[in-house]
Amino acid sequence: MSLVDRAKNIIITPKTEWAVIAGEEANASAIYTGYVLPFLIVDAVFAFIGHAFIWGFGHYGDFAMRWGIYNAVLIVVGGTLGVWLTAMVVNALAPSFGSEKNMGRAMQLVAYSYTPAWVGGLLMILPMIGWIGSLFGLYGIYLIYLGLPHIMKTPADKVITYMVIAILVLIGIYIVVGLLFAAIFLGMFGLGVASSMNWRMNM
Repeated sequence: MSLVDRAKNIIITPKTEWAVIAGEEANASAIYTGYVLPFLIVDAVFAFIGHAFIWGFGHYGDFAMRWGIYNAVLIVVGGTLGVWLTAMVVNALAPSFGSEKNMGRAMQLVAYSYTPAWVGGLLMILPMIGWIGSLFGLYGIYLIYLGLPHIMKTPADKVITYMVIAILVLIGIYIVVGLLFAAIFLGMFGLGVASSMNWRMNM
């Protein structure tokens, strides 16, 4: 199944699509390279264009370019770390919720549940409304809820608890990854904290 068809189906008809996914071979690396990475690259390109050219190029010049590169790298590197770490934690927690421990299955659950967020990420080509795209990711919570019984074989009475814990872990991971990334790369790209905050405020 093509990436576009999978994305469309998991968003529009998630109940039936999770059943289809459950019948597929679960290979974490293949899911990452064939589904996750293409989404991250496209989102990164859109974010770079939006920050470097559409919003800031005429006003901020070289700073806008560096800020665009920073956001693109953040999406690819941060997204990669986030997906893998979340899948690893979801997999590690599986036995605690009567679920099947399988890294490939955990990657399926995490990767496909992220689809709305990545689709929303395309709005970063217009940074002034890009935040709206992040709201699309809330639909991913529903996708996790529907996916756990199919993918991780989670008993019905443990789905909610498992889902809440998984979401809290996801949030925690992204906060930590975001802080570490900012600490490492802001200086590398010549983007001081103060100048970056000023850039954000002017958006």
